[in-house]
Amino acid sequence: MSTGIVLIVVVVVVVAGMVAGMAVHRRRRMRLRDRFGPEYERAVEATGSRRAAEQELDARERRFADLEIRPVPGEARKEYALRWARVQEEFVDRPEGAVHDADELVAELMRDRGYPDEGYEQRLRDLSVRHGRALEQYREALEVHAMSTSRAATTEQLRGAMTHYRTLFDDLLADSEPTGARRS
Repeated sequence: MSTGIVLIVVVVVVVAGMVAGMAVHRRRRMRLRDRFGPEYERAVEATGSRRAAEQELDARERRFADLEIRPVPGEARKEYALRWARVQEEFVDRPEGAVHDADELVAELMRDRGYPDEGYEQRLRDLSVRHGRALEQYREALEVHAMSTSRAATTEQLRGAMTHYRTLFDDLLADSEPTGARRS
């Protein structure tokens, strides 16, 4: 009889462990989905599996934690806002030029915040950790910007690109939480 009780206890412990493991995995998945927004599904599609995508997103978070992302000080924040207003005003007379200037201003803001300039794909991965919800719009803005260099973008596409750049610009400017393991 005692062997039967031991067997039942072992089965109960194993099942409880499996249930707990599934709950931890589910919480991790929900946290990643919440943090990365649409980027979570993009990673799943790119890697071909949820597990690989989640490992990739975890790796992005670890890398991001080692970066020294800085908030924008008050005076610099005001200057950036003024510069953005000038870029928007420029759109009326020079839509392609304004999109180009918006792209440069967003890139400058990213550099000033401490985002490394290690190429397009790495920049998107780094941005995805904090700005995953704005990232799809940024990608669309970059596509229109590329089209505009050969004058293939319509005015409406250029207007949309400005709106998309503005979304990431506002996100970057408002995000004031510093990161990095090497903070001074």
